[in-house]
Amino acid sequence: MACMIPHILLLLPLVVYAQSNSMLNVGSFLIAGDASASPWISPADHFAFGFREVDDGLFLLCIWYKKIDEKTIVWFAQHDQNPVPKGSKMEVTASDGLLLQSSQGGEPWKSSPISGVVAFGTIYDTGNLVLLDSNSNPLWESFKQPVDTLLPTQKMEVNDFLSSRKSRNTHSLGKFQLRLFEGNLVLNIRSLPTMYTYEPYYVIQSSEGNQIVFDEDGFLYIMQRNGRRVNISEPERGYPADTHYYQVTLNFDGVITVSHQTRNPSAFNATWMDFKKIPNNICVAMSGNLSSGVCGYNSICTLNNDQRPSCKCPPGYSLIDPNNKYGDCMPNIPQICEGAKNLTNDLYSLQDLPNTDWPMHDYELLGPFTFEECKNACLLDCFCVVVVYRDNSCWKKRLPLSNGREDSSEKAVSYLKLRNTSSIGQDFDLPISKGKNQNTLVIVLSILLGSSLLIVLVLVSLISRGFIFHHRKKHAGDFLPRGSFGTSMQKFTFKEVRDATNGFKEELGRGSCAIVYKGVIEVGPIAVKKFNEVSEDSEEEFKTEVNVVGQTHHKNIVRLFGCCDDNKNCILIYEFMSNGNLASFLFGDTKLSWDLRTKIIYGIARGLLYLHDECNIQIIHCDIKPQNVLLDEDYNPKISDFGLAKLLKMDQSRNRIETNIKGTTGYIAPDWFKSTPVTTKVDVYSFGVLLLEIICCRRNGDMEVSEEGREILVDWAYDCFQQGRLDVLVEGDLKAIDDMRRLERFVMVAIWCIQEDPSQRPTMKRVIPMLEGIVPVSIPPNPCPFTSSC
Repeated sequence: MACMIPHILLLLPLVVYAQSNSMLNVGSFLIAGDASASPWISPADHFAFGFREVDDGLFLLCIWYKKIDEKTIVWFAQHDQNPVPKGSKMEVTASDGLLLQSSQGGEPWKSSPISGVVAFGTIYDTGNLVLLDSNSNPLWESFKQPVDTLLPTQKMEVNDFLSSRKSRNTHSLGKFQLRLFEGNLVLNIRSLPTMYTYEPYYVIQSSEGNQIVFDEDGFLYIMQRNGRRVNISEPERGYPADTHYYQVTLNFDGVITVSHQTRNPSAFNATWMDFKKIPNNICVAMSGNLSSGVCGYNSICTLNNDQRPSCKCPPGYSLIDPNNKYGDCMPNIPQICEGAKNLTNDLYSLQDLPNTDWPMHDYELLGPFTFEECKNACLLDCFCVVVVYRDNSCWKKRLPLSNGREDSSEKAVSYLKLRNTSSIGQDFDLPISKGKNQNTLVIVLSILLGSSLLIVLVLVSLISRGFIFHHRKKHAGDFLPRGSFGTSMQKFTFKEVRDATNGFKEELGRGSCAIVYKGVIEVGPIAVKKFNEVSEDSEEEFKTEVNVVGQTHHKNIVRLFGCCDDNKNCILIYEFMSNGNLASFLFGDTKLSWDLRTKIIYGIARGLLYLHDECNIQIIHCDIKPQNVLLDEDYNPKISDFGLAKLLKMDQSRNRIETNIKGTTGYIAPDWFKSTPVTTKVDVYSFGVLLLEIICCRRNGDMEVSEEGREILVDWAYDCFQQGRLDVLVEGDLKAIDDMRRLERFVMVAIWCIQEDPSQRPTMKRVIPMLEGIVPVSIPPNPCPFTSSC
């Protein structure tokens, strides 16, 4: 009789579960986005299992709290499983257990390994999802496949680990890991995507540990082989586990938090409370020779009052990705080794940063030195970007700086060397001229393709980054708020604009709706776009550009500084940049390096993400092409010419905007010609075509190519990808060929973007991590399965 007790104990919760009509039988399934289907719920409604929408039209298979805070996900189907599109199916199968099938084809995830034949499954009130055989023997458990969270009664064995998310609001794989290593609990960073493990940044010594246990009472400890416990945290007094939920989380910033929240869903202002954080100061704990630390390279970690880190770029540096505060920083004006004779205080200055240090990557130690001698040693060394002074000693450091931190306990003072704005360097290879005239900067005016006119402003070198018009006259009836030039759009009189252009003397380009003139003010040139006086199209484009560009502020979107509208003249004043439009470098005599082209690709993608998801109102550009991408003096791209753009209200985002086709031949998405809705996916399609053009430095439609079959770039690129001949696409560009993994990733992303079916195209929010290699890119299908050509 005693031998039957385990089976009785196993069956007891199953009976309860069956009574709640929530058992997971073989053949049971859930459909992502199906509003009529309910998730599977634990017996007492503590946890739910099913699909949760985590992005626009993308769903995550996961477990979450049902009674309280439904936003808190405690388990999901592994970090490297991308969220799946609407219509995807999860089914309980006998051989694979839980089988996830994407609506776009393929099986991105299944609960493996399964050691038998699955008969049914259940989710317990502990949050553990279990698959069992016909004898109620467990074959697979979510508790034994932890992601970033531990729940009470959950244990971690020697080969188990927790992995952080990449950021607070995503579920892709992050770089932090918690594991049991050589009997100790360790926190370490991993190199992505190779998974190479760096040395721990925090260790809880045990030596004989064989389990990490989070028991039903909320105690977290290491269980040693001899049965002794090494306590890590105890439950907070006054918050018993029978009335509060407890969880352990490895957060995206590398901090372990032990938290609790009341189980009473009606409790006033109920929220998760972190009562234990490990380590106490992660900024100081980070000191490894490899990896950037908590923050990105060249960044500085500071500890907030809640013992969680925040990151900031040092003076003179900016985030490479402005949307990732924990990412890498780059100098605004890169440092150049000009030679000893040019290393003077006129070129460089030092910014003191008290209580700040980057503890690794010293390449020279000097001493004993005074702090003045230390500073001068860095100024006269073209490799030195930071010098740290402590105890009469001087440590020189070079880029990239890692594990940066600012802390009151840090006694060192860092001196950061910054290049003065009077001397600007390049941080990428300069374009290589393919023509005979190598000393002349070729600036190509915008061209007209297909049915749309988009004038790209000719850019001239900026004398200053400030843009200030002389004299501002206030007018009644201004339709835009006034403000200082450069922070909000300014209204100008016609006389002011006429004087700035010397009577509209120098013409730079023209089209059916407008002419662009060169203008000059005290600090430098401007571009003045003067619309035709008697044209309904002109008035419509003018209003569109004012309404659209006036609401944007992003480093990858062209800035509109002012306008003139006196009922007779419609004029826009734009910023200038020195390197013209992208088309002149892709299709002209000047070729951009692979490094510059990748930089431009990332910038355009971020600009489109801003328009689609981060601006005050969603914007569809409708005419993305290289003529509408401008390059500043550092070859940073800026999306321009919003004359065809559309502003979307929230209830319009899934509906067709209008029937008139907008765009340029070769970049127009098939959506415009069908009954399918026109959404931001039309920009994604155009971006895919543009991405291929940037990769290959040639037009999509080029009838002058010598080899048959290469005329249509999107078709040829897909053929090359299928045949594994990507080197042919870049025609001997050695840097691109050496960067084959990125090249292949870019081509695959482009093919996904130009899919004929818009539902198969990723959003720009998805495109960026695909481009960066943060999420894996699956092999794309034929982009035009229903037609002979895209």
